[in-house]
Amino acid sequence: MSCHCTGYDPTDHGPNPYAANIPEEACENDNYRTAFWTGSHLQMTLMSIPVGEDIGLEMHPEVDQCIRVEHGKAAVRMGSCECELDIEYDLEEGDAVFVPGGAWHNILNAGECPLKLSSIYAPPQHPWGTVQPTKEDAEH
Repeated sequence: MSCHCTGYDPTDHGPNPYAANIPEEACENDNYRTAFWTGSHLQMTLMSIPVGEDIGLEMHPEVDQCIRVEHGKAAVRMGSCECELDIEYDLEEGDAVFVPGGAWHNILNAGECPLKLSSIYAPPQHPWGTVQPTKEDAEH
């Protein structure tokens, strides 16, 4: 699948019922993170990670997460401690990784094009309508 952006609208469609082609929506998203659907019990965000960059090492104590590669290649590093990331996975389009609450994790763009991800958080992790154009915006 190739990604061609056509003027993406970063609207949070939750909590209303909504159907979408997630790979297509993810490919059109150029923001570091966009809250795509936020409900009471789960949330989907879309992410775009530039070549050679990562999401940054993080841990969500009370949140389970499923991260799916919609376009590109990813390297996943996880562990029970931020200084010991001893679980490693290489992911391609269509692959997903499940991250239990409390697990330290980082996703690196291991490809030659922007890495497009969809991420489901349960419960929601980010405020409704979150749009963070860059990683730096997400860190502030």
